[in-house]
Amino acid sequence: MRKPLLFTLFLLLNLGALHAQSSPIPRGNYAYSILDRLEILGGIEAPYHSSLKYYARSKVTQFALQLDSLSSANWSTLDHEDLNYLFLDNNEWLGQAALPNTIGGPKYQPRGDTVVNMIEASLRSPHYQRSKRQLFKWLYPTPANLLEVNTPDFHLRVNPVLNLQLGKTNDDTQNFFQYSRGVELRAGIDDRVFVYMNLLENQAQYPQYVRDLYNKTYALPGAALVKNYNSKFLKFNNGYDFLLSDGYVGFNLTRHIGTQVGFGRNFIGNGYRSLLLSDFAPNYFYLKLNWQIWKFHFQNIFAEMVSSSPNFNGNNVIEKKKYMAAHHLSINLGPNLNLGLFETVMFSRTDHFEFHYLNPVIFYRAVEQGLGSPDNVILGFDGKWNLFRKIQLYGQLTIDEFLFKRLISDNQGYWANKFALQAGLKYVNALGIDHLDLQLEYNLARPYTYAHFDTASAYVQINQPLAHPLGANFKEFIAMLRYQPFKRLVLDARYIRANFGEDGPTDNWGGNILLNNYQFQREYGNFIGQGIAAETSLLGLDLSYQLAHNVFIDLQYFYRRKDSAENARDQKAQFISAGVRVNMGKLRMDF
Repeated sequence: MRKPLLFTLFLLLNLGALHAQSSPIPRGNYAYSILDRLEILGGIEAPYHSSLKYYARSKVTQFALQLDSLSSANWSTLDHEDLNYLFLDNNEWLGQAALPNTIGGPKYQPRGDTVVNMIEASLRSPHYQRSKRQLFKWLYPTPANLLEVNTPDFHLRVNPVLNLQLGKTNDDTQNFFQYSRGVELRAGIDDRVFVYMNLLENQAQYPQYVRDLYNKTYALPGAALVKNYNSKFLKFNNGYDFLLSDGYVGFNLTRHIGTQVGFGRNFIGNGYRSLLLSDFAPNYFYLKLNWQIWKFHFQNIFAEMVSSSPNFNGNNVIEKKKYMAAHHLSINLGPNLNLGLFETVMFSRTDHFEFHYLNPVIFYRAVEQGLGSPDNVILGFDGKWNLFRKIQLYGQLTIDEFLFKRLISDNQGYWANKFALQAGLKYVNALGIDHLDLQLEYNLARPYTYAHFDTASAYVQINQPLAHPLGANFKEFIAMLRYQPFKRLVLDARYIRANFGEDGPTDNWGGNILLNNYQFQREYGNFIGQGIAAETSLLGLDLSYQLAHNVFIDLQYFYRRKDSAENARDQKAQFISAGVRVNMGKLRMDF
């Protein structure tokens, strides 16, 4: 596996067949809510394709500069503050206004009698802000960065990461607790090579429904190896201790083509959930190619994953590997309409990657059938449409398997008609109120979707779904509200209701995608919610005050209730928490 991937990378680099890129903006960052708003309000085509996350900082800054230059835009005071946030957070790319062709092109451009490069142009930008007060004359030279290095050939940003949340639950013996701390680093060399790293040490205790999931699957959402953690001070036992790290090195050899080799996650879609590829599961090793030219963005992901959980097999055991090859073609049909086509194959081999899948443009279904393999191929479509500079409609369709006759003309609930569907709406400045944003989303997945008869090829990583957290056999409704009445204060509210079917001790009704889907309960008569019927209702209220750039004081109320046809499966979780976050998004266990 390692040698072919290294050879492929070497070949791609030397052929120059590599999207002009930069370090990423991590998911959960404050910028994503801002960019959602600005893309709908702005009415111009963004230089990135919003369904492909994470966004490159260079592209985000380019978009912010374009919006700032719109003389006809009727931006509110808070809109200008949003743009200013993006300028502060990505200040190494502010020079694009003066040097629009620098990335992947000529390194220097003459300006009169002077020679200016990207960093020098950024430092001269009117949007580049220095701190009014610095610590020890070298810490926090700018409001967003603890350490900065700016030279013509090299830039570096280093920042601390912290999330400390403590809450009181309805269970007097166990408190809610999250303590994460670490460091984030990003750097660039010659505007062609980029490095990103995020390292976090974590201790936590979660509500009972999260602990039940861990006891069932030996997997904690987003984490790999988990150790036991007890705290006498906080009065809880059997908490979790785990390490999170992600990072990559990226290369640009042209303005339009680039590659990344890294360890992390990816997200495809415009919704709160993704039915194609989400970042719910833990990090994995990947090689990613981005080809962006004109209205198109074509992305390839080749990944190595783990077929089980290290928490089940214990330490010092090399886990069996599985592999994923995926590609997504996105096209902008004007400034407001985007459509995408997705295809992925999940497969397991005892000792190697399947080299046929390295072809970046071929349809995997044709390859898979030609190999006579047991591999799991999934197709998908996604799109968004911005309307009236107020509304965005978006959606996804995932097709795992289906027989047309038994789906359309002879619909009798055939077990192998496996698909998932998403429909969503975003409404910004709702009811004419500045920075009152609403989002509605509906998701469903038929029983047995994402599962496979070769359980190692199920659409999971370390026993955690690569798409929706509920797996399959569910319907879900999400309503979200975000309101920013003042510059630094934000209220987030969300209500999530899901109906789904659970399995009995020896049953497989199609919700647990870790099970063999050939061991179905019945061939016909299948429907969403079959099995042990259950319903969850979840309410979250978050109040955040930005004390300084990317330093947030949080108050949170969380309520989750599960009602099951079997009373013994009923659950209730409730807590109120307070905390502080630094350069880190909010932690949410919304399932």
